[in-house]
Amino acid sequence: MSSANGIQFDPKNVSLLWASPDRVTEIAALHAKLFDPPWDATSIAALIDHPAAAALVAQVREPRAMAGFIISQLAADEAEILSVGVAPEWQRRGLARTMIEGLARAAARAEAKRIYLEVAEDNTAATALYENLGFTEIGRRKDYYHTPGAQKVDAVVFALDL
Repeated sequence: MSSANGIQFDPKNVSLLWASPDRVTEIAALHAKLFDPPWDATSIAALIDHPAAAALVAQVREPRAMAGFIISQLAADEAEILSVGVAPEWQRRGLARTMIEGLARAAARAEAKRIYLEVAEDNTAATALYENLGFTEIGRRKDYYHTPGAQKVDAVVFALDL
């Protein structure tokens, strides 16, 4: 068990729930804390309402809170993770791993054979997690990410065979 803000945390006390439209504002607020530029609620609603969407939230039981989200799309026999986010106070506790593993199970049930994602090459924590989960680098997109006031950063494209 680990502690977030002095609260004991047990990963078994996390539920993965399908992201419903009533969670859009909450997801958008967390996305805004984590990403620049953030996705707004309208964009997130359109993504999770799409027929090909597979989106989950990680709900922590004690204290009751949404601790993270994962948004993906399924097409034919492929899945693509569009965004993964974990609230800062819950990072480095296995929530992203839990969400990705949950999504991989859902994608496999939907007969996906492979999951794709991309990540900024300077996001070493995420890169390490994806590699640890068995994702392999399959390409790069030069200068893909543009953040205000920062240099352009390559996107590393990863894939995981299911």
